[in-house]
This record gives sequence, structure tokens and C-alpha cells, in this order.
Amino acid sequence: MPEITLDGLYKDFGGCLAANELSLKVSAGEYLCILGPTGSGKTTCLRMICGLTKPDRGRILFDGKDVTNMPVSERKAAMLSQIYSLFPPKTVYENVMFSPKIKEMDEEEARRLVRSTINMVHMENKADAYPSELSGGQQQRTALARALASSSDILLLDEPLRALDARLRLELRQELRSLVKEMGLTAIHVTHDQDEALEMADRIAIIRKGKIVQIGTPIEVFRNPITPFVANFVGRSNIFLGKIHSVCDAFSEIELEKGVMIKARRTDIPIGTDVVVAIKIGSTRIPVIAKPTEEKPEHETPQGYFRGKVERILYEGATITIEVAAEGIGLVSSKLPNRKYDDYTEGDEVMVAWLPNRASVFRIPPEGIEEELRLD
Repeated sequence: MPEITLDGLYKDFGGCLAANELSLKVSAGEYLCILGPTGSGKTTCLRMICGLTKPDRGRILFDGKDVTNMPVSERKAAMLSQIYSLFPPKTVYENVMFSPKIKEMDEEEARRLVRSTINMVHMENKADAYPSELSGGQQQRTALARALASSSDILLLDEPLRALDARLRLELRQELRSLVKEMGLTAIHVTHDQDEALEMADRIAIIRKGKIVQIGTPIEVFRNPITPFVANFVGRSNIFLGKIHSVCDAFSEIELEKGVMIKARRTDIPIGTDVVVAIKIGSTRIPVIAKPTEEKPEHETPQGYFRGKVERILYEGATITIEVAAEGIGLVSSKLPNRKYDDYTEGDEVMVAWLPNRASVFRIPPEGIEEELRLD
């Protein structure tokens, strides 16, 4: 299980910058997820590690050894790409057995490995089927089993669960991670699915425009984003623009437009500075002041930072998302457990509140907030 180091990788595809001084260290035996928007350089990163794409400059090291110019066949890195490349004349079993066979693995050991990986991806009933007889999801599972059976030290996974149905995808997340850990591999898993990355990764690397913008444990990246982009990309956030009004030991106060005052976590940004405040939609609370057909006395009004009216309620299975229209502020979203569904009605007047330590504060990015939050 080698340590992987990417040192200042740069790759330009004719004006399309896929890696821009990309640097990253992956510990031996780590399960790292790379998360980023489409076109951010995720797949190019994997292709450079396995040797399918050569960087214009920079180095790739395995356990401190420079492998930048090493042939693919010598890197002991297996990549599962979005193109499955199964052998049409071979069955599922034969496809998965291909690598153990050419590496002359002990026959009994090879059989056990192949059977266990086929079972792990729930293809035991299709072991004798050919790729043309499989659905897209079944082909993907076969390609995943083949990659796991390759006896490589490094496993590179490019959207490995993308084509699977939702229930199987959830089931395979922990099975895949557990098997990788059991086999002692170093794994890099590229995905655009935030839930997948948060559940599976030891650490998550957020990539944007060919650069790693933040890396940390799932909790660190989710709770303590270091840029507005990360705050809004990893778990959707409500975004507010304002000015630092005051700062104390416990929190900071930010003044929004029309004199609305909100609280956020403490910051070292000077008073009077224009800032961005980001609060995860799962951290906002919206106690009801009054239903459309009733009024509550003012003394019964729950505490919050500002008022709004429920504009839309979205049922999402385990959760609901409630969108609140707040005058002078815009739409504010709140994600709540689905048991709260009957507590709200469109038109309800509500307060919007959150705990100050759940709200992150950032300086206004030089390129402006709209450009900062773009996903391309």
C-alpha cells in the first residue's frame, strides 16, 4: 500500500487546463475521495497517477520514488474508468479472472479472490454471462470486480457506482470500502456524489479548476469549509452578503441589507469589512409564527434573525426542504427531518434562525461571489 504524492502537476489540453499546479499527498492505505464539479480535473488526476496521461510538468511519486515516466504496466495501479472495456468474448468470471491469470497467481487463491469479488458486487448469478447480456449497471459491477482482483497496490476509481440503482449503490458503498481496507490498498475514488464521498472517505479532497482547494476529513470539510465555494458545494448552503458589525469571544455580528443583523462564528476579519456568510441548509431552523389563517400575539413570536413566508415545501423521502421567501433577503432554505412535513404549510409566516457557530464567515472573493459559486 504505497503513499502517493502529486507534486505540482500541470496539464493543458489545448487551452483547457485540467491540472494547475496540482499537489496532493495520499497516505499509504488511505481511502481518499476526490470531489469536484464536472470539468474540474478529477479524471485527469487519476489518469496521470496510473500513467495513461502524462503531465506537462510536475512529478508523481509512489513511496518517494518518481514514477512520472514509468510505463502503465509497471505502476501496480488499477483504474476503473467510466468506460468499462470488458472483453466481449469472455464471461463475467473470465473477465475478473484475467488479471490473476496473467500474473500467474496460485490457482486456488485466484479462484477464491475472483469468487469473493464477484460476490461482493452481487454478480454471482451472472458469472457465466457475457458483457452483451449485461445491463450497464451489471457491466460496471463486473469492471469493478475485475479492478479489485487485479492484485494492484493502488486502486483508482472513476465514478465506480455511477451506473448502479440507488439501493445497490448505497449497499456497495461500505462493502467496497471494507474490501479495499481488507486488501490493504491505497484507493483514490473520484465522484460527484457528496453523500458517497462523505460516507466512504478517510479524507476528501475538493478539486476545482485543476487545483485542490481543500482537503480534510469528511467532518472537517463539511463543517469547516475554507472558501465560499466549498461551503456551498459540499452540502448546499444559504449565502448572505453583509458587513462585519462587531466581534466578541463567542460570535460575530454581521449586518445585512436594510439593517438586518445576524450572528455567525467568531472571525478575525476586521470590523467594517464586506463578507460572505454561509450556513448549511441543514443548520437553519424555521419556527412558525403564524399560519395563513391565524395570528399569534407578538409575545409568542419565536426568536430568529428575520421573518419570511414559506414559499415551497419539497418532500425528499428521509428529509424535506422548505424554501422561505424573506423580504429584502431572498430565498432561504432549510432541510428538516420528514416528520416535520405536516408542521408547515405554504404561506406560513416563520422566523429563520441558526446557531452562530454553524455559520461560516469569509472575505468577499476577489472575483466576486457569483464567480466563486459557479460550478463550471
